[in-house]
Amino acid sequence: MTLILYYHPFSSYCQKALMALYEKEVDFEPFKVDLGDPQGRAMFQAVWAYAKFPVLHDIDTGATIPEASIICEYVDGLSNNGVRLVPTDPEEARRVRIFDRVLDNYLHTPMQKIVADRLRPEGQRDPYGVAEARALIASSYDILESRLFDVGWFSGREFSLADCAAAPPLFYAAKLAPLDKHRRLRAYLQRVMERPSFKRCLDEARDFRPYFPGAPEDDDWADKADQMAF
Repeated sequence: MTLILYYHPFSSYCQKALMALYEKEVDFEPFKVDLGDPQGRAMFQAVWAYAKFPVLHDIDTGATIPEASIICEYVDGLSNNGVRLVPTDPEEARRVRIFDRVLDNYLHTPMQKIVADRLRPEGQRDPYGVAEARALIASSYDILESRLFDVGWFSGREFSLADCAAAPPLFYAAKLAPLDKHRRLRAYLQRVMERPSFKRCLDEARDFRPYFPGAPEDDDWADKADQMAF
């Protein structure tokens, strides 16, 4: 089995896919994409015309799998190692997939909206859209806080696809909108930051974190980030 993952280590959606690969102990060849490099971008577009990562290419089967959630489920079916990311029980599987979609649509997407807006040139920013994104993150914090347990993981006792969906956006969103009033989310973030699969993602992204829009002025934020108690 030969898998190639087209990705960037600082991308939160790529980290979601990476967590699945690490949890399932599936070997893969990393292909780090630099969209600013015309040659690298062209090579990536030859695999996936939209040039949006992550994308997993299975050389043995010829399958090209885009989108982090689909990659996670594909990887889950490749290996019996580690945890089952999508439970076999239909009700439990539905619950995990609901959390996955909620986290992507109502936490991940607005977080990326704020980040993307900060990267725009002056005069081309969207303050109204950013305000909407912040309001959606605030609502998501409240809703997710009410559904989290004091121990365990997002969908219950077992780590799952829902946690692969939760960890990266929550880590970055908490920098933009601190978790001051959300005790369970804070505790969950601390737990998942110690999970080996996500800890590995954080380590691999360490050199890029100073470039995060809105990172503190001090140069050691990249070191502090792994220990932040939001």
